[in-house]
Amino acid sequence: MKGIKIIFWTLWRMWFYILFTIPIVIMLPFLVASIVSEKGYPYYFKMSRIWAKFILFGMGFYYKIERNQILESDKSYMIVANHTSMVDIMLMLAVVKSPFVFVGKKELAKIPLFGFFYKRTCILVDRGCSKSRLEVFNQAQKIIDRGLSVCIFPEGGVPDDESIVLDTFKDGAFRLAIEHQIPILPITFADNKKRFSYTFFSGSPGIMRAKIHPQIDTFGKTGVDRKVIREETREVVYSQLMEYDIQLKGIDNPSI
Repeated sequence: MKGIKIIFWTLWRMWFYILFTIPIVIMLPFLVASIVSEKGYPYYFKMSRIWAKFILFGMGFYYKIERNQILESDKSYMIVANHTSMVDIMLMLAVVKSPFVFVGKKELAKIPLFGFFYKRTCILVDRGCSKSRLEVFNQAQKIIDRGLSVCIFPEGGVPDDESIVLDTFKDGAFRLAIEHQIPILPITFADNKKRFSYTFFSGSPGIMRAKIHPQIDTFGKTGVDRKVIREETREVVYSQLMEYDIQLKGIDNPSI
């Protein structure tokens, strides 16, 4: 039985990378055309959402979204979520309809084909370089001036220890939100770690739940409020993860 599972997981992981590549190849001319100028980004974003949904559905993932905040199309947000899986990016694109730009680690630009578009459409950060972090602020300002939102996974990466429910949040997203006086939009992903974690021999098709929480305003806030807002945002996401866990245990043990 274990051997069958290993074969399934191996083929399933290979299938993920096939799905990852197919839409990019098919849409390649249109993707290239959409990144020639800033005006083309909304079209690029729409194609990115098609790419994301193609992967999710192709892997047997179906998502359920609870929305407690409706995004205003003419407003910029700092979008933050817990980070547990490679498919967090795809689910974020599927969940949020309004165009946004990811702030992501520089290393992903090395991925063949994907990296070509990634480094031209995302804000790249080298976390070991203070100059790079400063440049993120400058690029974020340009993005916000264009009326777009910014998306950051504030844990700074996926924790190596998968038993960690939610790692500590880094300051970057909250410094940016306060600096540019834009609201923070917390989102909780419930099932991504279970469905497709970084552990190779793991995962399964199934539901991926997401909840968009009410925005946390930063208007009138200053740098001294950063820590309070950071912890408030983390508590929103953490509490929802705990609630999802209780719901899951209730399903597994109906007598509870």
